Amino acid sequence: MLKTRKILLASHGTDGARAAEKMALKLCASGTTLRHLVVVPDFWKGMMGDDWLNNASTQAAFGRYVEARLEDEVLQCIAKVRRQAEKRGIRYLPQVAFGKPSSCLLEEAHRGKVDLVVLGSQRPRGKQGLRSRMLTDDLLRRLGTPVLIAPYPNA
Repeated sequence: MLKTRKILLASHGTDGARAAEKMALKLCASGTTLRHLVVVPDFWKGMMGDDWLNNASTQAAFGRYVEARLEDEVLQCIAKVRRQAEKRGIRYLPQVAFGKPSSCLLEEAHRGKVDLVVLGSQRPRGKQGLRSRMLTDDLLRRLGTPVLIAPYPNA
């Protein structure tokens, strides 16, 4: 049986990610370390509204607003998983990264030598929301670590 003393959870608050959070928490026994990676995709960097906002100060204010909303979402996601981990006596280490999700996941997985990576599955066609392209064969090969993909809820 696979000994999972260090689990890396990659999530970001979507339905599929929440399924991964639940699965990762179920896998954690006493003494397990759960490293939680939340990636803010780099495509948000260009969301300044410059195609419809007419001056630099309005664009800057909108940019600060978008960043604040993203930060709030990330902090809420971390707080929720932290509460669940603390209830179970699990060592919880959150990490926030900005960039390409697959690159950030590879970097985090290799940095901490984890026993298992837990991810959510892709959003099924027909469901609303962003459809991630992170789960590629190349990513799974390059991780070099067992990967558990949580099924999409009610798919």
